Amino acid sequence: MFVDKVKIFVKAGNGGNGAVAFHREKYVAAGGPDGGDGGQGGSIVVKVDDNMSTLMDFRYKRKYQAAAGQNGEGGRRAGKRGENLIIKVPRGTVIKDAGTGAVIQDMSELEEFVLCKGGRGGWGNKHFATPTRQLPRFAKAGLPGEEHEVILELKLLADVGLVGFPNVGKSTLLSVSSNAHPKIANYHFTTLFPNLGVIWVDDGVSFVMADIPGIIEGAAEGAGLGHDFLRHIDRCRLIVHVVDASGSEGRDPVEDFEKINRELAEYSPELAARPMIVAANKLDLLPPESDNLERLRAHVEAAGLELYEISAATTQGTRQLMRTIAGKLQELPPVIIYQAEYVKPLAEAGEAEDLSIEHFGDTWVISGQWLAQLINDINFADYESRNYFDRQLRRSGLFTKLEEMGIRDGDTVSIYDFEFDYER
Repeated sequence: MFVDKVKIFVKAGNGGNGAVAFHREKYVAAGGPDGGDGGQGGSIVVKVDDNMSTLMDFRYKRKYQAAAGQNGEGGRRAGKRGENLIIKVPRGTVIKDAGTGAVIQDMSELEEFVLCKGGRGGWGNKHFATPTRQLPRFAKAGLPGEEHEVILELKLLADVGLVGFPNVGKSTLLSVSSNAHPKIANYHFTTLFPNLGVIWVDDGVSFVMADIPGIIEGAAEGAGLGHDFLRHIDRCRLIVHVVDASGSEGRDPVEDFEKINRELAEYSPELAARPMIVAANKLDLLPPESDNLERLRAHVEAAGLELYEISAATTQGTRQLMRTIAGKLQELPPVIIYQAEYVKPLAEAGEAEDLSIEHFGDTWVISGQWLAQLINDINFADYESRNYFDRQLRRSGLFTKLEEMGIRDGDTVSIYDFEFDYER
């Protein structure tokens, strides 16, 4: 089965918790705190696999979670880092945010992409020893790993897309021009999924051509199979519109040409404006008295397009058509690579009442779900980012609650792996 669009949920591993431990050794007095840090959580990494051609592997498994980092231990032993989870996709897969549809990454060139980063491990109590706090009896919890609901959408990396009504000879043209072996039969919708073929023209001159399953009238609204596969010509640099010039199925070739062009325009005006040439096929079946070819040629040329006469079944004109396509591709820009447009929204503060606040002497240790997500998004080396963090904490009412609990100027506020001295 050809699967080219799926929705999945991915979550990176949480960071391991830091350890509270003290050095215990005979003849060693006041060994001090030696709790190790928690390990980093594993990340979700997407990787291109050129041996995959569909997203079938994601049809039944929709949730992916990387391993968490292990907790720290005494003796300053850090927890083991969680293993990354590698998700393999076919080349040409576009990763989109499920909520907005914005492109996160186009897996057409990159070999690997970190989709969700693992959570940082929490600090052990060895980090919190100071001259005035020699026996810290607290450590930090690990931060949660990032999570995301995304859509994986496969858009074939083809230079040329063959479009046209069912049974006009697209699969036959691909089979006689390349090493592809699509199913060919004399009935509609013989092709149920896109086929790719490499066309070798001369030494060092080749291109990839895709046979897109039959588009019919109403495809842009979901009729037939064309709606499911129109996305696969989004990247094509050149469209070859194959028309049954013989009218062997009782349809008029001029009307066929116009109907398919309307479907392309309704699906995507940008796609309809893509360079196009027309292949008048099935000339071996053209009745001698028919004026179909002359009318089609006049109509196509009036639209400013070129028409080429072929018979895919007998290979008449197919070689010349492939040479013409190769020449035109040399003048066109490369295959489209979609630019990332997704901007991750910054986490926002919740309520101070939802936080855990622990008091150890002059140190206040604060943790909580929304606070962990917020601190994950903050770059403390950036002034504006620090200001955003401060505003969110004030909006949550955290500072008011700390003052009600008796915090004093100069006390240390410890939030995961970030600390600051409190001042009113």
